[in-house]
Amino acid sequence: MQELHTTEEWNGIVEQSSNAPVLIVKHSMTCPISAAGYQEFQNFETEIPKYCVIVQTSKDVSRKIAEDTGVKHESPQAILIKNGKAVWYASHYNIQQSALKNAVHANR
Repeated sequence: MQELHTTEEWNGIVEQSSNAPVLIVKHSMTCPISAAGYQEFQNFETEIPKYCVIVQTSKDVSRKIAEDTGVKHESPQAILIKNGKAVWYASHYNIQQSALKNAVHANR
């Protein structure tokens, strides 16, 4: 899983999603709920690319994702991007491997 630090990297992910879906997780390093969601996301095995945004260190990227996708920011938050659009998202305790698996399979 690659960490995103810049809006330019995010723009590249949006372009990449036109070829295949990508998963993004927004993670707060100070929140225990976020730690649980992040662990579910991190342990989810999939062939599609996974990316992480640490909200404390990459606030501009987190804001840009919310702006571009129309998905109101929360953390933790997982978003599946396909063709530059958010096709699925979940936050807090709804970030579970089973939900991620269902979202990926439904949006191939």
